Amino acid sequence: MFGKQFLGQVVERSAETAVDRRKLLTMAGIAGAGAGAAVLGSSAAATAAPAHWGNGPVNDGSILNFALNLEYLEAEFYLRAVTGEGLPDGYTTGKCDRGRVRGGHKVPFRTKAIKNYAREIAMDEKDHVAFLRSALGNAKVSRPSIDLQTSFTAAATAAGVIKKGQTFDPFASETNFLLGAFLFEDVGVTAYKGAAPLITNKTYLDAAAGILAVEAYHAGIVRTTLYAEGFLDPSLYGTVNKLSDARDLLDGPGDDDQGIGDRDRANLVPTDRNSIAYSRTPGAVLDIVYLNLSGKPVDKGGFYPHGVNGAIHVSA
Repeated sequence: MFGKQFLGQVVERSAETAVDRRKLLTMAGIAGAGAGAAVLGSSAAATAAPAHWGNGPVNDGSILNFALNLEYLEAEFYLRAVTGEGLPDGYTTGKCDRGRVRGGHKVPFRTKAIKNYAREIAMDEKDHVAFLRSALGNAKVSRPSIDLQTSFTAAATAAGVIKKGQTFDPFASETNFLLGAFLFEDVGVTAYKGAAPLITNKTYLDAAAGILAVEAYHAGIVRTTLYAEGFLDPSLYGTVNKLSDARDLLDGPGDDDQGIGDRDRANLVPTDRNSIAYSRTPGAVLDIVYLNLSGKPVDKGGFYPHGVNGAIHVSA
């Protein structure tokens, strides 16, 4: 989670000027009332020369809003799994149309440890939503429409995990929950790593790096837990590999995505031959969450039936 002490350390390490420090402290809610309201639209991040990407010119605000869309999805998934309810209304408003969330319910956890993992991750994701919304101020986008029901079935069918006509409910059991979480977590890590070079303001870059680290911890928890569960049910290794292969198919050329290994060899940290984590472009990330198998750019589908909100919304 982004505690006040941690955020204070982030600001002191990375802020370029006293103005930057004051802005980020205000965003995090740890500055005095005299610090003023921080709105990204009027910050150095928004006025700096924009980076260019496939969707057109984008700035730090666009990138943070892209991240916010992903955090909305993860928060809604985990909160529903743990509590049976999603984000409070106050966490979902902003620019663009606010969408509804379809699907999701409380998971009948049978293992105390896994339930505790899920609860901690859910609170982290909720905090990420709150933090990014504060950082963006009036520039923040609202929660888009999210599908946590038919999207998982479509993904599982495309991966060959289930047959056509069957359904996959990630909330039906803790094993299904872990598989659903696996589908998200590695994507989140590679998304933040891929977006980092596009961020121009060091203060926001450091905060994004902090979120990336948390997402990497989450992915590690999910991968490790699935690996341990595989000793009880070896078929899980094959199921995870199928989901990994599906992500590889969706995100374009290349074979970067990796499963968790098998009973004889663990592969808990997906890296290249130099043991460096790989990246995904925003467009490749959207191809995965849109479940886009067309080979052409699309602006909606899958987990976001009406697309994500903000400037970055078209897949690669």
